[in-house]
Amino acid sequence: MSLPHLITPRLHLRHVEPAMAVAHAEFMQRNRLHLKPWEPPRPADLESAQAWVPLLVNALHAFETDREVRWAMFDPADGCLIGRINFAGIQRGPFQSCLLGYQIDAQYEGQGLMREALAATIDYMFSSKRLHRIEANYRPHNERSSALLARLGFERIGLAHRYLFIDGDWADHVQTQRLNPDFDPAWLLVESPAPVR
Repeated sequence: MSLPHLITPRLHLRHVEPAMAVAHAEFMQRNRLHLKPWEPPRPADLESAQAWVPLLVNALHAFETDREVRWAMFDPADGCLIGRINFAGIQRGPFQSCLLGYQIDAQYEGQGLMREALAATIDYMFSSKRLHRIEANYRPHNERSSALLARLGFERIGLAHRYLFIDGDWADHVQTQRLNPDFDPAWLLVESPAPVR
């Protein structure tokens, strides 16, 4: 199986695999407090590489079965994993949609790196995976995500009350979406998308 690998001016974006277990554990260790206000409850052992191996194996299977695409963002200068991007819950048929989630290392915030990574991976999802729509949701006071998604062309479509259990309580989320302007309805007649090289 060939896994996708994208190169942007400042990043290497690779689909996750079990060999990245240590990097994922270290990312979670470094960012425990940084991610807490935005994350649902997670097992404490996500800070161990051993816990990540089966999760990353499952991510490979989800990619093979066209259910998810999970990216790891690497700084090419030192090979450090500095962010994660997940396109999950891919639905085909007349929906052709998925949910977007993302995280970036606290040390790398404010440099435009997540915008660079999302622009590349969204293009992949629209062109190679041939999706019509990507949904991304954020807590109303998360100004960084609000600005980031607006710059990427996401439009606000609603407010979901008590949407996710986050940081100890049910939290409202702003719902946004971005549509693929180049979606070809003929793709609906094909069982699975053929990669665009």
